[in-house]
Amino acid sequence: MTRAFAGAGLLLSVALAALASAAPAAPAPTAHVFLVQNSGWMDPFYSDPASQYKALVAEVVLAVTQPGDALVLAAFNQSLPGAPSPRALLAAKVEAEPPRRQVAQALAALQTAHKPGSAALADTDLGEAVGAAIDTALARQPGLVWLFTNNKNSPNNDQATAQRNREFYQLIHHGAAIRTALAFPLKMPVHAGRYSANGLMVYVFAIHEQGARQLDALLRSGRLQRVVTEPPARLKPLDRDTVRLAPVKVDNAPGVAFSMTPDGSLRADIDAGATAPRAKIAWRLENTIYPYTISSATLAARSRLAGEDKPISLGTDSVRALAPGQGQPLASEMQLPVAQLPGSWSLAAFKSAGSAYVMPGQIEVQLSEQKLELSQAFRQRMAALFPGDPLPDIFTPPRQVQGSRAVLPLDVRVHFGLGPLLALGGAMLALLAGVAAAVLGLTRMRKVALTVEGEPRTMHSKAGMQTPIFDKAGNKVAELRTTLFGHTLTQLRDGAQVRLGH
Repeated sequence: MTRAFAGAGLLLSVALAALASAAPAAPAPTAHVFLVQNSGWMDPFYSDPASQYKALVAEVVLAVTQPGDALVLAAFNQSLPGAPSPRALLAAKVEAEPPRRQVAQALAALQTAHKPGSAALADTDLGEAVGAAIDTALARQPGLVWLFTNNKNSPNNDQATAQRNREFYQLIHHGAAIRTALAFPLKMPVHAGRYSANGLMVYVFAIHEQGARQLDALLRSGRLQRVVTEPPARLKPLDRDTVRLAPVKVDNAPGVAFSMTPDGSLRADIDAGATAPRAKIAWRLENTIYPYTISSATLAARSRLAGEDKPISLGTDSVRALAPGQGQPLASEMQLPVAQLPGSWSLAAFKSAGSAYVMPGQIEVQLSEQKLELSQAFRQRMAALFPGDPLPDIFTPPRQVQGSRAVLPLDVRVHFGLGPLLALGGAMLALLAGVAAAVLGLTRMRKVALTVEGEPRTMHSKAGMQTPIFDKAGNKVAELRTTLFGHTLTQLRDGAQVRLGH
């Protein structure tokens, strides 16, 4: 398969080099490749004066790109000698000013392509275009590939469009570089000459894990949804985030309270004295894998927290005929890891006194023996947009996708009272007072009353000092030793008349 990307030349290299050399920022710049089909099957999208095709492409480009991103806009059909495909129309780094004028100019002259040296209209090769975008335009680096097409995949005017579409979807489902694939079926009736169409498809393929994260961030931002209001049909992945858990009711155990955080996580607030933190939770299990119905699956759930992996008891172990966007009730009972909670006299308790000690974890729901089928509503929509096209059958997920899982973050917050901290503070104050008294006792000069040869005297001494005592004649007759606990006389001279006190 040809991997040409004609017409980009130095512009394409400059755009991607600008992205690679961009200073780190939040969010990181994204490389976008926009593939716009202009083969013969697309003729009414170009010939019908009322067609909004080019306007849609332009608005999507402007909605999803941001300053710092690399932008490559290309037309594609099928590559032939003398007529390479895809053909770059624009390659640039997106500046602070949206590139509306450049995009409009690049699309203005684009028309339905012909085969070289012939009046025959060009054929289509979707796989070739996507492969060239990944291998050549992105140089197999992370990014997003956008494809605007009417789903007529017929290289060399091959009428076996079903087989060609299967080859295209093999690339999507089994291509290791494509981590996420979404499709937006859009209504756009056009008519010109021999051809007419009711709609078109916009695909986006996230390349590598970084591309998948960039696509997730884009969808969360809502920028694309301002232009494309239809929900995306997920083609890949089909083995994760197929369901969502939404708590409906919680029967809290004594000392335990569950709640939902603004970001959708589950939070459990536990009093430090709770001895059996256990709760019964009623969930709503929702199908989030549009456009597929989960015809059947086996359910299991676990909690992973504080190094413990515990099963969650469910009210049912199966799901049946769960349509996209719909939900079913699910009862559960879960035990929190009381053995792993910090003790009231632990370092964690003292650090968290008056606030909460947080242990992050998660609840995981596993769907096994999963069987998916395309929803009837989606089949009907596709039949209306692409009459006679067998594409809906090819939306059937690969056979090896038989399981999936959904993860709900769980934060356990253990609340400790101020009692242990106050007790510790009191002990520390008492210790400090004792130390201060000891220091004062060691450093303070104290008066000592003595009687030497019947004469009262007063001396000054402090702990640790040894002071000589002399008689009237100047002879040393004893020593006064002072400790923290009192005074003693040492080295008494024979016959010396020395005593403590007057």
